[in-house]
Amino acid sequence: METWELFSIIGTISFALSGAVVAMEEDYDLFGVYILGFATAFGGGALRNLLIGYPINFLWNQTTNFTIALIAMTIIFFFPHLSIKPFKKLEILFDSIGLSAFAILGANYAMELSLPVSAVIVAAVLTGIGGGIVRDLLAKRKPMVLHSEVYAFWAIIVGVLIGNEYITGNLQQLLLFFAIFILRLLSVHYKWSLPKRSNFQNTSVNTDSHL
Repeated sequence: METWELFSIIGTISFALSGAVVAMEEDYDLFGVYILGFATAFGGGALRNLLIGYPINFLWNQTTNFTIALIAMTIIFFFPHLSIKPFKKLEILFDSIGLSAFAILGANYAMELSLPVSAVIVAAVLTGIGGGIVRDLLAKRKPMVLHSEVYAFWAIIVGVLIGNEYITGNLQQLLLFFAIFILRLLSVHYKWSLPKRSNFQNTSVNTDSHL
């Protein structure tokens, strides 16, 4: 359990910093940085708890994570030079760790409540990517996870494997963590993405229709 707590802390730091960086890019003040940072780090867990019926007060028991997130955001705000390109590469690394760990934790929460596979998948996805969606919506951006490289797909796989009990036990889940972590890094490096289709009208066709 201590191992997963460590992953949770690393993921919390990464998502909090991600929200803080977005807030600074949008010229938000210190309060806005904290809001977006906390929303990114804890928004997914809050949505998960509401939807699957997990005790909402569990969110407020994460005193250590709240404190660590606050310290990390304060540092990045007062030392913005830390958010240079090398740091962003490191953030992708931590973000991949957070996605994998949080998706597995979310799936386990749903399994504890003996919920169906569909609920396990939702819990995995919301915990892994929900905070990022909340962050982008608050920043008035198109949610990255809905149009960028493969991201939510890895959380769905976690939900399917754990929900159907293909993956059980700490050792198997640890192996799953590393597998999802590596796949996430590969999807970023090779820019894997799901199929897209643009819906637009050809202006020439519209012009001809009036002739």
